[in-house]
Amino acid sequence: MNFIVENWMLIAVAVSSGALLLWPLVKGAGGGALSPAGAVQLINRERGVVVDIREPEEFSAGHVGGARNVPLGQFEQRLPEVVKNKTVPLILVCASGGRAVRAEAIARKLGYDKAQAMAGGLKSWKEANLPVEKA
Repeated sequence: MNFIVENWMLIAVAVSSGALLLWPLVKGAGGGALSPAGAVQLINRERGVVVDIREPEEFSAGHVGGARNVPLGQFEQRLPEVVKNKTVPLILVCASGGRAVRAEAIARKLGYDKAQAMAGGLKSWKEANLPVEKA
């Protein structure tokens, strides 16, 4: 106990540096690691399939061109019928990236090893001035 009292500043520095090291993990929890530019490369070079996991009304308001809509609530059941080939890259998109991370975990559990959530979701796609289709 004496050590803690006499060296409280060292302990505070150690705790704060540990928190700063963990910050990128906490900050990244809201979205995936795939950028919109990386998604375009996967689509063009490796025939990546875009799966929009938002609800149908959100999807019809605007989505990535050629995306297939599989709402998160039905994702585990419907994904194998919508994307039969488990070897193609799967690009998961939602509004801001949070739901896509959950869908990525489900897709990997189903055997889609190349599934990736797009960081920032459709919001980052639009910010990158990439085309959006409306249904």
